[in-house]
Order: sequence, then structure tokens, then C-alpha cells
Amino acid sequence: MRADYSYRNDAAVPDFPDDRPLIVFDGECVFCSAWVQFALKHDKRQRYRFLAAQTPLGEALYRHYGLNERDYETNILIEDGRAFFKSDGSIRMVAGLGAPWSAVRIFRLLPRKLADRLYEFVARNRLKIAGRRASCFVPTKAQRDRFLG
Repeated sequence: MRADYSYRNDAAVPDFPDDRPLIVFDGECVFCSAWVQFALKHDKRQRYRFLAAQTPLGEALYRHYGLNERDYETNILIEDGRAFFKSDGSIRMVAGLGAPWSAVRIFRLLPRKLADRLYEFVARNRLKIAGRRASCFVPTKAQRDRFLG
């Protein structure tokens, strides 16, 4: 576990605005891009920013947290300077959308090992489930300010 805002002290991580939660996702994965589109639609408070893992900043954040920057086995949620991964990150992301989505917190009752195994199963098979994008998701003009990179 790294200290809060540890990326600010890592010269390999470019500066970025961290005043709102940031979701780092696999921009080439149809499943992950669909999640981002879902979040954009339901994030009425526009609290989240988004970043494709395939950007220099996305790769630097994966490396900073000891993850393989070429194998996006987890999305990353960076909130208040802390990084959340796998099931914990996903539950926090969905709960952050507000009601009725905040009911997803019930899944925190699952043992973390079990929840992470379920997450890992989906993550490992996401390309088989949904495929790889021939082209990247392109946000609308109104959505662009919510994306970094």
C-alpha cells in the first residue's frame, strides 16, 4: 500500500488534476469502454474523470502502482490520492454514482479474496466476453473535459 498522493512524488508520473476521482481503464477493451459509457451516463454529479490506460499518464500510473502497464488486469480508481483496484475499486466506482447504484456496497460483505477472484475471472475473460475495439471510444464534445490524456 502506497501513501496517499504518492504519485505526486514520482518523477515518472506526469502531473495531472487530482481534485476529482480518476478512473483509469483499458481503452481498447469493449467491456471497459462500455463501463465508462455507463459511468458517464449515470454520473449525474460529474464527479469522475477518465483516463485510458494506453496513454503515457495511464502507463505511468500502472507502473507506479506495480502493475503491468501492458496487461490491464484491473481498472484503477484514484480518489483523494488513494488508489483502489479490482473489486474494491469497482465497488467504490459504482457506489460513487449515487442512488440507486450505491446499493452495490452490499458486495463489500463478500470476503475480499472471493470478490477479487470474481473480478479477476471477469478481467481475464473480458476480451473473450466483449472483444477488443477496432477503434477507441470517442467521447462527445460535451464529455471531453472529463477525460485526461
